[in-house]
Amino acid sequence: MNKIVLFALGLVLSSTAHAQDEIETAIGADIVSSYIWRGQDLGNVSLQPTLGVAYKGVSLSAWGSVGLTEPTDTKEFDLTLNYTAGRFNIGVTDYWFNSGLDPQNRYFKYDAHGTNHLFEANIGYDFGIASLQWYTNFAGNDGINNDGKRAYSSYLEANVPFRLIGTDWNATVGAVPYATTAYEVNGFAVTDLSLRATKEIKVTDSFSIPVFGQVTANPRSQKAYLIVGFTIQP
Repeated sequence: MNKIVLFALGLVLSSTAHAQDEIETAIGADIVSSYIWRGQDLGNVSLQPTLGVAYKGVSLSAWGSVGLTEPTDTKEFDLTLNYTAGRFNIGVTDYWFNSGLDPQNRYFKYDAHGTNHLFEANIGYDFGIASLQWYTNFAGNDGINNDGKRAYSSYLEANVPFRLIGTDWNATVGAVPYATTAYEVNGFAVTDLSLRATKEIKVTDSFSIPVFGQVTANPRSQKAYLIVGFTIQP
């Protein structure tokens, strides 16, 4: 969740929970030319696997990222618990990185001032033509505000999906509402303007590979990225 140059927005293959009577599973992985997250550069060419289960609107997913070409890229492991009811969703994510406040990179260290974990809550609604999500860090290795206190760093994101010329598209606008060192902003700032295209590449009659390309600009950092990747899933 933290670095990038060529730009590969992490396509988080999370299981979307629908109210069904059977437990559903999701297994897959993305390979991206670089890892861009919310307009931030978090890594170079990366492998990003996902494993998830869902039952009657409740889903639990594990997602990770590891650099394939740069040994110094941060490794990431996230756990997300989410609940979906109709178009409404709410969830909590535990992000963990092998860098941060704990120099020994211990996963099971949760000290308030010495952990590499970051805990975030989210709430959102899908209006059909667009969806909105609000994210707020509530514990762990968060940033600080202009007063030097915990920022409770937040992020607001709008997504507009559409289909054009036989291809699925998604337009994203993301903004940080107030000052935090987590996003390197001193106040309200738009940090992510993205346009993504996804298309199924047919390999055989029964197997295809989703390939995606994305352009992302971060007005705050004055950076822009072009990312390409593909998804592997059963």
